[in-house]
Amino acid sequence: MHYLHAAVTEAMRLYPPVPFNSAVCCADEVLPDGTEIKKGSFLSYNAYAMGRMEGIWGKDCKEFKPERWLEGAGGEFRAESPFKFPAFHGGPRMCLGKEMAYIQMKSIAACVIERFKLEVLLDKDTCPEHLLSLTLRVRGGLPVRVSRRNSATIDACGVITSVSFTVRGANAVQL
Repeated sequence: MHYLHAAVTEAMRLYPPVPFNSAVCCADEVLPDGTEIKKGSFLSYNAYAMGRMEGIWGKDCKEFKPERWLEGAGGEFRAESPFKFPAFHGGPRMCLGKEMAYIQMKSIAACVIERFKLEVLLDKDTCPEHLLSLTLRVRGGLPVRVSRRNSATIDACGVITSVSFTVRGANAVQL
């Protein structure tokens, strides 16, 4: 499950659910580098851009590489600072539902991958256009071919009662 955790985390690094965030400074503050921030200042950061910064993630920053989150011979998951990977924010206002979100994402991903084969219907070098709003999503949806795997594996994930897909196109399959 370490690799699945790393893959989910890597997906959120490149495609954070909330790509931008902002706040108002409640009191005068001095950052570790000496930068002064006055009370009432409007602050924002771009998690989407941070996930693609070479200065933070290295030369392979634009590659989907779950291995960057694993260490040691056993491939143990290694978390980064929430200020480097801000998908769940950091500090005293860090997301209280972080662990529950990971449990849900990994459970759904494992059950969907176990039951279905998913094939993205875009060229490997094509990046889908994103629709920036409160949450990050693909404009017009992501074209995916979904097919059932061997039925012998379907009962292994009894925890998930249903998975809903919206499939568009001439060869759409209702699941």
